Amino acid sequence: MLAPKRQKYRKQFRGSWRRIAVKGEKLNFGNVGLKAITPGWIKDREIEATRVVLARATRKSGKYWIRIFPDKPFTKKPPEVTMGSGKGEVSHFVASVTPGRVLFEIDGLDEAQVKNVFRVVSSKLSVRTKIIHKNI
Repeated sequence: MLAPKRQKYRKQFRGSWRRIAVKGEKLNFGNVGLKAITPGWIKDREIEATRVVLARATRKSGKYWIRIFPDKPFTKKPPEVTMGSGKGEVSHFVASVTPGRVLFEIDGLDEAQVKNVFRVVSSKLSVRTKIIHKNI
């Protein structure tokens, strides 16, 4: 799974989403992208599942870009442990996503293929998304 190589601190606060995305809201690489319309945390497993779908779809022709990275540690306490005694251990990493953030970009496929691929990809994510196109 995706995880940062090193971190300054092992555990972080959860944070909040009070705004729309101020960076990463435009297409930089591909012609079509998938944009988040609700805030949320996207797990490293979700990103890996979407990477597999995108790699299979763009195998022969096309290219894809993943624009998010899970750099936020998510902690969890073990089962049947009482409350208290500090914060739990890091169980996985998540990418914090605000509305308007471009998650994935794709290029080199026709419109029907892109729509089908992004439909499958969006079903694997925990945030609502929409397809955006580059204005040429």
